[in-house]
Amino acid sequence: MGVKIVDTALRDGSQSLIATRLTTDEILQVAPLLDKAGYHALEVWGGATFDACLRFLDEDPWERLRAIRKACPNTKLQMLFRGQNILGYHHYPDDIVDKFVEKSLENGIDVIRVFDALNDVRNLKSAVDAVKRWKEKFPRAECQIALSYTTSPVHTVDYYVELARKVEVMGADSLCIKDMAGVLLPEAAYELITRLKKETSLPIELHSHCTGGICQMTYLRAIAAGVDLIDCALSPFSGGTSQPSTESFNYALKGTKYDPMLDSDLLDQAANKLEKFKQKSLKNGTLKVKALGVNPNILKYQVPGGMLSNLMSQLDKQGAMDKYEEVLKEVPRVRKDLGYPPLVTPLSQMVGTQAVMNVITGERYKMSPKEIKDYLLGKYGQAPAAIDEEVREKILGKDHPEIITCRPADLLAPEFEELKKKYKKIAKCDEDVLSIALFENVAIDFLTRKYGLVAEEFNVSL
Repeated sequence: MGVKIVDTALRDGSQSLIATRLTTDEILQVAPLLDKAGYHALEVWGGATFDACLRFLDEDPWERLRAIRKACPNTKLQMLFRGQNILGYHHYPDDIVDKFVEKSLENGIDVIRVFDALNDVRNLKSAVDAVKRWKEKFPRAECQIALSYTTSPVHTVDYYVELARKVEVMGADSLCIKDMAGVLLPEAAYELITRLKKETSLPIELHSHCTGGICQMTYLRAIAAGVDLIDCALSPFSGGTSQPSTESFNYALKGTKYDPMLDSDLLDQAANKLEKFKQKSLKNGTLKVKALGVNPNILKYQVPGGMLSNLMSQLDKQGAMDKYEEVLKEVPRVRKDLGYPPLVTPLSQMVGTQAVMNVITGERYKMSPKEIKDYLLGKYGQAPAAIDEEVREKILGKDHPEIITCRPADLLAPEFEELKKKYKKIAKCDEDVLSIALFENVAIDFLTRKYGLVAEEFNVSL
């Protein structure tokens, strides 16, 4: 049995390189070809696609999913799900999580990849339980738990093996090592995958990015160690801050025991179509040439490519690009102070913003964003390591509220039925309610346009 490939071009490839600006019409020109090419699955939804549809593309993300499902009858469809954050940037109540899982499965998703930015398994449980609960109605449903990979004194192989054991008991159908920054080194991957294959019975998938220039080498060592699946992207949307090229791995492994057995002709046809959209993105500036390059600095500072871009944007707006290197050096220090959180959404943005503030103000933690304060209060979950108490006190003050030690969502009251009642004049279905639950004002603006309604008619407070 060869290594199976999941293609990410229509989700993570697009998100990493062109800020998730592929339209549904463009996706539907490519998806039917990929559907017949022999992939294990296509990652087509979740992550930032939902927000981007509503906010930038004037599209209904649920309609997109249904259209892709219709165009892809042969291949599993996969999405990225941020645990208790769902597709947003803060925790939502359990009833919203449950309903979102149900509707994702009902509208066409097969594999829900669930992760938590802190690897706090308590923040995974609600989503995992929901998939298991709806499996009877949707037998094809699979729950994959993704462990956010990073390096620190506490993020050892033993740490990840123990996490894997926990999620296996929790009910995961498969396990993904989510190397969002592209910092997993080849030999480290070999050791990690070898241990996981020995100590769990779960199929193991590897997800990484090419930003640091080592991803292909890492994949090959992971394959040698027995990894079951790898995430790749069709060539026009591969490399740089995206995943390695699907076609390249298909050729490299052809004729070996790892042969993915993908149809090269169909891949070429799909790539030719996708290349047109890539060129359009280059011309309109959505795709920055820099995103296609190699940046070994991420290996030094453990900073994901998307985070690097965000840091540059923040500094540029403040006319402080000369502070770039100083900010890069500050990021690991902030991360240590905050208990070594993995640099993945939303924590990558939070840590990066704090590092910028520390450098710009000239005084560490003189200013802090609200999200950092919430994190220090435990509202995002348990930090991987101890938080520096002096830093916590400086940011929150000596008389700060009590630190949350329970699962943060335990403090959130159910709200789906309340939202459904509140927005009954604009939300025509449960999917509309969920859109409002995640991105309230953005979704209301979109739905108002979609249904030709007048905002003043709604007896709701925005």
